[in-house]
Amino acid sequence: MKTLITGAAKFNEEQLSLLNAAGIETVFHRDERERVENPGRFEAVVCNGLFMHNDIERFTALRFVQLTSAGLDRMPMDYARAHGITVKNAKGVYSIPMAEFAVCGILDLYKKSRFFAENQKQHRWEKHRGLSELFGKTACIVGMGDVGTETARRLKAFGCRIIGVNRSQRTDEAFDAVLPLEGLEEALEKSDIVVIAIALTDETKGIVRPLVPSKMKHGAILVNVARGALIDEAETAAALTDGRLSGAALDVFESEPLDEKSPLWEASERMPDNVILTPHNSFVGDGNGRRLFEVIYKNLTEDIKK
Repeated sequence: MKTLITGAAKFNEEQLSLLNAAGIETVFHRDERERVENPGRFEAVVCNGLFMHNDIERFTALRFVQLTSAGLDRMPMDYARAHGITVKNAKGVYSIPMAEFAVCGILDLYKKSRFFAENQKQHRWEKHRGLSELFGKTACIVGMGDVGTETARRLKAFGCRIIGVNRSQRTDEAFDAVLPLEGLEEALEKSDIVVIAIALTDETKGIVRPLVPSKMKHGAILVNVARGALIDEAETAAALTDGRLSGAALDVFESEPLDEKSPLWEASERMPDNVILTPHNSFVGDGNGRRLFEVIYKNLTEDIKK
């Protein structure tokens, strides 16, 4: 199977040899923004945002796409469905580092890590009497996929009560209660912590964005490791400024890089102890390469047998 692999997947020689031995003939294309030569020869593509820069209609033999991302928003899914192209995402690859990142952000806010870091730089000895505990808090996890579930497990270990909000209803021991998307407002009103971990679709954006942060409990904190478009950024900045939110840890933004004039930057400058802004970095972990190859190898070899 002739397969195009872009620079989004960084495989070593041993991994490429395993693919070739399985009958997967690989061609490397480093930069997804550059035009792919003779795309009609490829039956499979491993990529991230290749089809944002290359017209998928030129890939006339294409029958399988393996994304290196968990999200599907960079893939022309309507075209794929209409032409019988199988699309697989990187399910489970990034959930561990993203869950750890979410918990880290919550702990940074609750334990005022930035306050102590700044005092350390200034050689200043000053106690802080406003630290919070995770124990006993209610956390709403919006999205019960791999990232949401891994986050729930970790917060559960701290003694949190976990409410899951999900498109499909299912039970999981990591969650104390599960509500449909239509129950999001109810969950927000009673939650001390809200973690956005759901995929971006027209449906989820239409339900989540009007409610986050506007319907969140006063004094709650917001964590977003999913997609920036799921929350109202201007309203989030305003809610941080006027104290409706006590903190936020945001790793994703509607426009990336985050515009210099975004009100979120101003909020972070005014309240450095309460606002954490990171450059879409939560997915990074030293186990990603191994997990990504395992997922891609499994999916490609299963497809080649069809």
